Amino acid sequence: MSEQRPTRRRDLMKPVQLLGFAFAAALFAGIIALVSMGFFQDLTDPQRGQVAAVALVVAGIAFIATLVIIALLMLAVDPAQVSKQIDRPVLYPKDESDDHPDHPDQ
Repeated sequence: MSEQRPTRRRDLMKPVQLLGFAFAAALFAGIIALVSMGFFQDLTDPQRGQVAAVALVVAGIAFIATLVIIALLMLAVDPAQVSKQIDRPVLYPKDESDDHPDHPDQ
């Protein structure tokens, strides 16, 4: 029989997945910046260069922001709690009594 090992933080999202998600967000932001600034319309070469530079800056900001936000959100997740089944309402207090005013059975 195979022994089930505890869930680790790395098992929740692999670093390659995190980088891939951040790259996809950066690519999306860069394309939106290019389209919204008219890169594919009639522009002179210096204007195209400026638009491409702005799009690269926007893509870089989106890449870094996505990495930081997803990494911070993953720190909020306890890996041991991921595989645990919850049989009670999540927002109720842990020591719930029957005389709770918002209890659905009353």
